[in-house]
Amino acid sequence: MSKKEINCPPCRKTSIGGQALMEGIMMRGPEKSAMAVRRPNGEIYFEEEQNVKKQRPRFCRWPIVRGIFGFVDSMVLGYKYLMRSAEIYTEEPTAEEEAATEAADTAEAENAAPTENTQQEPKNAFGKGAMAAIMVVATVLGIALAVGLFVWLPTTLYSLLEDHVLPRALRHNRYLRSAFEGVLKILIVVAYMALVSLMKDIRRTFMYHGAEHKTIFCYENGLPLTVENVRKQGRFHPRCGTSFLILMLLVSVVIGMFIPADIKGIDDGLYTVIRTVIKLLLIPLIMGVGYELLKFAGRHDNVLTRIISAPGKWLQRITVREPTDDMIECAIMAFVAVMPEQDRAAMLADEADTGATEQENE
Repeated sequence: MSKKEINCPPCRKTSIGGQALMEGIMMRGPEKSAMAVRRPNGEIYFEEEQNVKKQRPRFCRWPIVRGIFGFVDSMVLGYKYLMRSAEIYTEEPTAEEEAATEAADTAEAENAAPTENTQQEPKNAFGKGAMAAIMVVATVLGIALAVGLFVWLPTTLYSLLEDHVLPRALRHNRYLRSAFEGVLKILIVVAYMALVSLMKDIRRTFMYHGAEHKTIFCYENGLPLTVENVRKQGRFHPRCGTSFLILMLLVSVVIGMFIPADIKGIDDGLYTVIRTVIKLLLIPLIMGVGYELLKFAGRHDNVLTRIISAPGKWLQRITVREPTDDMIECAIMAFVAVMPEQDRAAMLADEADTGATEQENE
């Protein structure tokens, strides 16, 4: 990574977002997506590609609806890069790469910049087919677990509570039921995040998450993209996926208040199943509303947006940790690759001016 400063325009908002990977970071901009992964030998493996422009009907860009497609696109892209980062990190280095690493170590000892690998294509030790199968199984199990924990379990527990604990006057109250289910979902999320954060690998992923946020903040604040400047930034960002998750849960509470607590003539057990199906069908609407709230909070800074962002930022205290300098280097490399073209041009012009000035001084 070059030690030169990468200048950014002052105080601007950006649509660039990212995702922490296995020992790396993915950034997605308006035109490109890029990934930088720190390999076991210390090198940074880098990839970039043009975003695929999907031709969708005009209604797909309508408010609420666009959030559904945006969420699905983000999930697909994030899955792709997460799988790719696992391939890169777990593959065995080739003889050429080991030689390059030794040369880089020698150069670093002489105060030279470390080398970055952007050419060698890794070969996964496990095979792409096996890795893909593992990821597919993990995804299916994850979806099943999510449905069980966040849809079936709250609905079933409230039904039991209603039958055996609540006084008759409070039974079949849609507002109480929705609030109970929503609070339980949030508690499950917080408990799950806290437990997985105890795992070493997950803690490192959360540190890369912090590097992603800090780099985006540095750009938005108009500061040169250096490790020193990025390190000084805050780590809680209003457009974080963690905030989106909490917003979805809060929106689900409000929408759930419009679902009847019971329907006369339908057995309670059967209605529990019906209610679960209804909530599953409402997930796209919940995603769409949550997406619009997240975008609104990311573009404005006022009392309302601070209230909207507060629950997500609180949860980010678990999912976003302070990164190390080598993690920040990965984030900067991935971010620079997806910057808008005019900003990249300004950056290159600044580097050229800096280089000319250094030559004159010599």
